[in-house]
Amino acid sequence: MVGRMSSPAPLRSEIERVFPDRPFAIEFWDGSTLPPTNGGGPTFRLQSRKAIGHALRAPGQLGIGRAYVSGDIAVDDLDAAMRVVGSWKAPALERKDQAKLAVAALRAAGPMLPPQPPAVELKPKGRRHTMARDKRAVRHHYDLPPEFFELFLGESLAYSCAIFSRGATTLEEAQQTKLDLVCTKLDLKPGQRVLDVGCGWGSWVVHAAKEYDVHVTGITLSEPQAQIARQRADAAGVGDKVDIRVQDYREISGERFDAIASIGMVEHVGEERIDQYAAQLRALVSDGGRVLNHGIARLRHGDPEAGPFSERYVFPDADPLHLSRVTLALERAGFEIHHVEGFRDDYAETLRHWARRLDDNIDEATRLAGAERVRVWRLYLRAARNGFETGFTSIYQVRCHAAS
Repeated sequence: MVGRMSSPAPLRSEIERVFPDRPFAIEFWDGSTLPPTNGGGPTFRLQSRKAIGHALRAPGQLGIGRAYVSGDIAVDDLDAAMRVVGSWKAPALERKDQAKLAVAALRAAGPMLPPQPPAVELKPKGRRHTMARDKRAVRHHYDLPPEFFELFLGESLAYSCAIFSRGATTLEEAQQTKLDLVCTKLDLKPGQRVLDVGCGWGSWVVHAAKEYDVHVTGITLSEPQAQIARQRADAAGVGDKVDIRVQDYREISGERFDAIASIGMVEHVGEERIDQYAAQLRALVSDGGRVLNHGIARLRHGDPEAGPFSERYVFPDADPLHLSRVTLALERAGFEIHHVEGFRDDYAETLRHWARRLDDNIDEATRLAGAERVRVWRLYLRAARNGFETGFTSIYQVRCHAAS
């Protein structure tokens, strides 16, 4: 009975009628196919009628994202699919055509309970950008086996923009260039006390302590990250110069540092907290001390923030601000800005390397993180790269000093 009532034939016919030009193919769960009209393009496979159920339960990006993460939608070429999503302009549908398409989708789905969201979906609760909610959001993204991240980040475990534009040819060289550039921009001197806000697995902490003979305090909201960072500092012989804490930047008080690095942290601060963030950096750095803020920024005013897919599956509560808003907060807090440098092309290249490495290690990645997580990361790395390539986002290093 369900099989007869859930035939995809009516939906296939409606899609063919309302979208006469299609640079992609659709393969349905019964094996039937709607071919592309341009002779090529990716194939979107609806693995089961649950794919329709997800789209009906949450129309738009979230429903399609749920179907993809759960495995109910598959794509034969994810890069080609991203190009189609970014370039194909579907014709505007009249209401009667929208209604016919919805009815056809309901008939194709047949009688079924609404499918549950994938297990890896997170819907943060509580007031946005409180310490408790920020910690939960960060742990959702980072608390995976470090071996998973190493598959595509490499041994450095540097999870931020590598810099290829200064001559590096490999990801490892480009990450070393980035780590050292931050140190030189901060003009680190032996014996100085330095803070790394959002230290991750300790890549920059260890580099600064080892190569510049400084004492570095690194803070993260992830205990697994902190454990790895401590181990790496000990292995590098700088454990006595490194202090890794599981701590929110808002919890530090009564301390002063000669320099502060914030690498890939400001994206998580949000509009509600950016002025507090800048004021806290000013309270923690000595008069005349330098701060280097390295973070993603949105480029076009009026563009929306991250969509519901990223919010639930990738970076809950991530809120890249415009560069002008970040610099305004720093100036309000009492910093004088000396230098701003953008690395948009470098981050696109970094993400290209990460996506390729993840694909090359897909079986091991699935073993470590599970199929749902791997699907999220494969899509996320490409979507992020697309954002840099199309001018939706860029990344900037802002160097400033605390005015006395």
